[in-house]
Amino acid sequence: MKKYFLLIISCFIVSITQAQTFTNTIGGSITDDNVYNYYPIPVSGLATAINTSTFGIESITINVLHTNDVDLRMKLESPAGSIYIITSFAGGTGNNYTNTVFNDTAATSISSGTAPFTGIFKPVEALASFNNGQNPNGTWKLMIRDQTVTEVGNVISWSIKFSNTPAGYINFTSSNLPIVIINTGGVAIPSEPKIDATMGIIYNGVGVRNYLTDPYNNYNNKIGIELRGSSSASFPQKSYGFETRDVNGTQKDTMILGMPEENDWILYAPYDDKTCMRNVLSYDIANKTGHYASRTKFCELMLNGQYKGIYVMMEKIKRDSSRVSIAKLLPTDITGDDLTGGYIIKVDRDDGAGSFWTSSYPSAAGTPIKFVHEYPENGTIVPQQRAYIQSYMDTVENVLNSSTFADPINGYRKYIGVNSFIDYFILNEVSKNVDGYRLSAFLFKDKQSNGGKIKAGPAWDYNLAWWNADYCEGFDTAGWAYDFSSVCGSDTWQVPFWWGKLLQDPTYTAQLRCRWDELRLTTLSIPVLNNYVDSIANYLNESKTRHFTVWPILGIYTWPNPSPIPADYSGEITALKTWINDRIIWMDANLPGVCNVGINENTLTETNFTVFPNPFSNSFNVHFYLPTSQQLTIQITDVLGKLVKKVNQETYSAGENTITINLNAASLNKGLYFMTITAANGMIVKKLNKME
Repeated sequence: MKKYFLLIISCFIVSITQAQTFTNTIGGSITDDNVYNYYPIPVSGLATAINTSTFGIESITINVLHTNDVDLRMKLESPAGSIYIITSFAGGTGNNYTNTVFNDTAATSISSGTAPFTGIFKPVEALASFNNGQNPNGTWKLMIRDQTVTEVGNVISWSIKFSNTPAGYINFTSSNLPIVIINTGGVAIPSEPKIDATMGIIYNGVGVRNYLTDPYNNYNNKIGIELRGSSSASFPQKSYGFETRDVNGTQKDTMILGMPEENDWILYAPYDDKTCMRNVLSYDIANKTGHYASRTKFCELMLNGQYKGIYVMMEKIKRDSSRVSIAKLLPTDITGDDLTGGYIIKVDRDDGAGSFWTSSYPSAAGTPIKFVHEYPENGTIVPQQRAYIQSYMDTVENVLNSSTFADPINGYRKYIGVNSFIDYFILNEVSKNVDGYRLSAFLFKDKQSNGGKIKAGPAWDYNLAWWNADYCEGFDTAGWAYDFSSVCGSDTWQVPFWWGKLLQDPTYTAQLRCRWDELRLTTLSIPVLNNYVDSIANYLNESKTRHFTVWPILGIYTWPNPSPIPADYSGEITALKTWINDRIIWMDANLPGVCNVGINENTLTETNFTVFPNPFSNSFNVHFYLPTSQQLTIQITDVLGKLVKKVNQETYSAGENTITINLNAASLNKGLYFMTITAANGMIVKKLNKME
């Protein structure tokens, strides 16, 4: 139960207007029931709204006695209801906050400080977030929650200082990204169930600026929203799952930001990924290699009037024709071909009784492997369906465990989609995904009449990949992610045996090597990857400044960032590209198998061509791979088919090529255009988006 301590001493207003401090010296106990306690300070007599240039919050100071600081989370609430995190479970087993000053300009973050905390620290969320023009007069509240039931503590005092040299200001009025605005009416968002809220999305199109004052033109209706995530649930910046609803609050399929209709969506918070792009990069690679992965759109979020930074709007993994395109499985589908698909399962943590079954084959470390029902989920899957998919997976594992597993007729190829397993392996390994294969590792199966084999994917959850894990050798450019048990055998969640067993088949490794060699010349070419990373960094160049103002974590360790931690965003991008380069070089030298089959030279494929930047302003680059020297004709047309520019027919050499196409002289309006590339062996079309 929330506690309000009514005995307040509001201590002096400094005689000079440049610094005005208000203090609570009564404090009170901190209950250990995992419920927020409130310690208020009434503020009055301030004639100026708090903002960046003339007057605002400069700092707060707290004195708290507690025997285990890591149990505490503290927030500050303004009279207008804005709430931001000051410190969150910091300090380990150390004691006390003693004259602890929180100031945005501090050199040391409270998250990386050492208890007892004495001195000046940067808060978890910037105090600058409060300096947004709101009225400072009214009751300010320090909120403290103790998450354990064994510790005791007390607030001795705390104070808030306003001055003419306030903390910064997050001046969020417009963005080049879509703007998502969610209002829960001030109700805190729980882990479950979903609560009612409204959502508006402002998106004026590619290359067009979006203003907070614009109408909600992409979505404007009710939603149900809840927190989501496992380890990420402890991060200060929260991820959310939500469903779109109609005006009556009924679930409704809706198109959002150009993504196909659905009702189940995710707002992913890239808090622990300081590039903000690791998931987006991974899903882009999966899509370019011919597999479905969640579509993504960067956006900026306003929640209950508060700026919350960069988010990624994402599709949730769902069975439908635009996502995991397998048959719909009805409760009545219990016999014959109808029973054989479609299913989505995953290797993951279980969701409780009935949601999973345990494999007959433990991991190399001896721990059980659990298969979790994703679709149909627990509660809707019927016994016959549960028995069928378990029996099928039992067969797959029995065959893989047998001495004849590589038999081309009755071995594993009879039961699994080999190409999907190879591409899934490559993505997990090139990214050195520390959670790969063992958590959120999806598999799906269609009906026998539609092929019927179990396939790997969709790709999911790569925020700890690409050099973003300081444990279990996730940071090392050498070594294999599938061999997890050799470096982290004591971890509860382990990798199924099949990934290592498949590599014992020379035919499989030859096919794997051929696919790797092919992708290294296209999607996994180092220049292509570098260009993609740079294009995303350029796209986020404006919004990242706001993001890292409200979340001041650049240069600061946030779990589980490996060292050395770059000091700024450009350093994060450089470090990511350097790691990718070194990882790919290691895989070039160590991937098993010998490819004896040449790359098909008779087909011109879209994945051979990458356009960047796209959207573009006046010019763009085209990077492409040609297996043999070829003559290409390139034409640019508008949506009506009118020729805008024709690049003279030229012969390009075998291998990687990059050309620049300048459209400045064409004086094009912003909007959609098409580039047609024609060769003797085919034709492809790429979409182009011109900005203002």
